[in-house]
Formats: sequence, C-alpha cells, structure tokens
Amino acid sequence: MRAPISVVIPVLNSEAALVGCAAALMEGVEAGLIREVIVSDGGSCDATQVIADEIGATWVSGPASRGGQLMRGCVAAKGEWLLILHADTQLQARWSEAVKQHLIGNAAGYFRLAFDAKGLGARYVERWANLRSRLFQLPYGDQGLLISRALYDEVGGYLDQPLMEDVAIARALWGQLIGLDAVALTSAEKYINQGWLVRGGRNLWTLARYFFGVPVETLAAAYRRP
Repeated sequence: MRAPISVVIPVLNSEAALVGCAAALMEGVEAGLIREVIVSDGGSCDATQVIADEIGATWVSGPASRGGQLMRGCVAAKGEWLLILHADTQLQARWSEAVKQHLIGNAAGYFRLAFDAKGLGARYVERWANLRSRLFQLPYGDQGLLISRALYDEVGGYLDQPLMEDVAIARALWGQLIGLDAVALTSAEKYINQGWLVRGGRNLWTLARYFFGVPVETLAAAYRRP
C-alpha cells in the first residue's frame, strides 16, 4: 500500500530554509505517511534545486507566483492527500501522530503556529494567528494545509495569484477546516526585520484590502515593498 501524502513546498531562493523543512518531514517518512515531496520553484538562482535533488524531491518549475507554484505542485502530486508547507516552516515533534488521526476523515487540517523567536511580540502574533484560525476559519499558509485530493478538487484548488492564495482556499473551505494538535514552527525573520507591530499591521491591512476587493496584483506590489 502506497503512503497517502504528497508534500508540496513552494520555493524561491530557499536553499537555507529547505534543509530544515525537509529534515522535519523525516518523521512522516518513517511513519509511512509521505509518498513524495514536490518542490515547486518560481525561478530560484541559488542552490535550492541542488538541495531538492539531494532530498529526492520532484522538481516543478514555472513563473514566480505562490498560488501558481502551489497549483502546479498539486497538479503533479500523486497522493490521496496533499500537505502544503512553506519552505521556512518546520513541523515539530510528533506531528505525524496528529496527521495520522486526521486522515480518518475528509476535512482539511492546519497546524498551530509558533515562531522561531522569543519575546512578547512573537507570542502575541502567534496567539492572534491561532485565535483567528479557530474563530474565523482563516489559517495562513505558514500554518500548513493538510487536505485530501478529493476535497482539494471539489473546492477548485489554489488560484494562480501572487498573494492571498492561502486566504482564497481557506474561504473556499469554510466549515471544513480543523486545527491539528501539532505545531508548525515558522521563521520570524520578516517580523524581526520590520518590527512585530509594523509587520502584523501590514498583514491585517493587506487582508482587509483583499476582502474589499483590491486586486491581488496591487496588494502584492505593496506587500513586497520594504
């Protein structure tokens, strides 16, 4: 019997982060959960592909767009379940136990967010993110997404857009998202560089503008500005 999960990781010059992300997946390989790892690239010019080859991942490439990269990666996936992870996210110990229990049903799942940083800023943003996910069924991409192929196809999958692809699919999955009893540890680099309040405020403002119908291309251009 083949392992059920295809892991899809979007990358863009992610050589440093991909090593840790892949290492955390070994628990799932040993538990017989992971069938394949697909690395979907958006035009990397560093050693990301070398690392992907070293870990035995399938390499998919195309234009840089997180939604488009995820869409291409999921199209290439052969598993009955898809596990979507950002390259700078590392699943924490015993995550495979929570995932194995979740596979019994058909709902989509997401992980509890934590940052690889200390301090009140990190704890505050973590708590808000986890509360937002529970109350509004709105986990972000750095919390991962575990979804059956059948449900993924049913809701139309990821949209080819440069930003808010995670929000779009979460909205499509309303009422079908369950928090998993496991932690996704993600990089706090952008928050540390920009400031926890500044970065958090920008994220909330971007989300509000998206809900009000501002084109994602406009949002993406503003989001990329320092």
